[in-house]
Amino acid sequence: MNETLKAKLATLPLAPGCYLMKNQQGTIIYVGKAKKLKNRVNQYFKGAHDYKTTKMVSQIADFDYVVTGSEKEALLLEINLIKKHRPRFNIIFMDDKSYPYIRLTNEDYPTLQVVRDLKKKKDARYFGPYPDVYAARQTLQLLQELFPLRRCKSMPKKVCLYYHMGMCLGPCEKTIEPEVYQKMREDIIRFLKGDIKKIEAELIEKRNQASEQLEFEQAKKYQDLLMALEHVTAKQQVDFDHSKDVDAFGYYFDKGYLAIQGLFIRNGKLLDRAFQLEPMIDDGIDMVTSFIMQYYQEHPLPNLLLLPKEIDGSLIEETLQVKVHQPIKGMHKKFLDMTIENAKQQLNQKFKVEEEHLLKEELAMQQLQDCLPNQAVSRIELFDNSHLSGTFAVAGLVVYIDGKPQKQLYRHYKVHSGNDDLANMKEVVYRRYVRLLKEQGVFPDLLIVDGGFLQIEAAKEVLRSLNVPVTVLGLVKDDKHRTSSLMNDQGELLPVEKDSELFFLLTRMQDEVHGYAIRFHQKLRTKEQTKSILDEVDGIGEKRKKKLMNHFGSFKKIKEASVEELKEVLPQAIAEELYDVLH
Repeated sequence: MNETLKAKLATLPLAPGCYLMKNQQGTIIYVGKAKKLKNRVNQYFKGAHDYKTTKMVSQIADFDYVVTGSEKEALLLEINLIKKHRPRFNIIFMDDKSYPYIRLTNEDYPTLQVVRDLKKKKDARYFGPYPDVYAARQTLQLLQELFPLRRCKSMPKKVCLYYHMGMCLGPCEKTIEPEVYQKMREDIIRFLKGDIKKIEAELIEKRNQASEQLEFEQAKKYQDLLMALEHVTAKQQVDFDHSKDVDAFGYYFDKGYLAIQGLFIRNGKLLDRAFQLEPMIDDGIDMVTSFIMQYYQEHPLPNLLLLPKEIDGSLIEETLQVKVHQPIKGMHKKFLDMTIENAKQQLNQKFKVEEEHLLKEELAMQQLQDCLPNQAVSRIELFDNSHLSGTFAVAGLVVYIDGKPQKQLYRHYKVHSGNDDLANMKEVVYRRYVRLLKEQGVFPDLLIVDGGFLQIEAAKEVLRSLNVPVTVLGLVKDDKHRTSSLMNDQGELLPVEKDSELFFLLTRMQDEVHGYAIRFHQKLRTKEQTKSILDEVDGIGEKRKKKLMNHFGSFKKIKEASVEELKEVLPQAIAEELYDVLH
């Protein structure tokens, strides 16, 4: 621990607030809240921790803190700071999935739609959410069969096909009494709230009447609607008040991981939300609290929120302004227990599937850490170059965090030094880290270049000129172009056993960056090979190429055309240039 940290730890107040842990580059890597800042922050630097927490603590070079007036204020500030900085070690709610709703508008001539609105409109009623869009559309389709509401977004001047098919009353041309639409609205609302008895009885009566009058085709239509009604409404029911929305969150800790499960009841129907599994790097209860707070930044609050007794329910109730219940018996307790059991079962199942893979990644990163004892390593970037005799020269960048590839962070570059690999390396390293400096992006803990000491020196030269303190290693290959060993920036080979998890991870990394660069190189070659001579003319893009082909019918006829004929499609200057290029 450096002297700056020691001095700051000694002056921390015994007050509620938030703390922001920073690495050597000044990047915020963790945000937390505390009832007493002094006690909580000091815990990170005392005693033994597991591998994940130790890894995070080893990267802390400095920290800031903000004192708040209460724990509620600290909790709200923590969520805002996580949302703003997205620290790598925080548990972050990543589920951007929005469930579908059915929206019934409050217009004179209402419409029904399947929507995914997070911010609901005031002039409409929403029913749902539905577990998936297919279920929502099934319900909508049935309602449209039963009730001839208008389908168009804005009122047209004439009746459309839906009117002639009997699926709309045609209010655009016809005069419809308001009571007709009011009755349909009431019946639709009753249906969507789960009361289908009236509609079912009407359909049975219509089916029987049609059958008695020997209108068997019409009778079959009503029978099909009855079967569709039964299918759509055959959902899992839970014995709760149908008028209330109830959410429950359960959690389970094991093997250094935290599982969180939310179960949600809407209109008496059980809707299962996504499961989340995260490494434990802080107090588990605080992590669950943070997750719940983040969840409700993006989703509507229920009428009732069920939580285990270990969580500070009064704090969440006060902060979110929602009724929180921590049951000890009854139906609510059974539902909460089911949520906790879901978390436990899913953690065990997922960990059983991924345990070997997770342990291998952790072991590989620990072995890499042993090679670099004075530096914490989490984020790794790798570069590789590719070209064909100096043509179509490109470079690829891949990013790994804690041994896992982050494909959304991959980048490729066109480089401009032909077959000079060292010059291309300098160019791409410069472009990458100048941009990160300008955009205040996240720098890696380690840069690995595909090559030996010369490539390492080329990368170091650029990093020194930019004053970017990133460690550089090289992946050395054997004469068969396979991963052989790891070299440090002094040209020394680091001890990596050929059967170790680190060696296998390095091999996967090298294959990944090489394949990524090769695929971009091949894409450019293919594009060049299929490039049209028309692309050589300034002013001719895709639209004008289509116009030329539509007008002349073939490339041969374009080539045979005179300037005057080309001018029928193109401006004069572009027509003359195209003629010159073609001839």
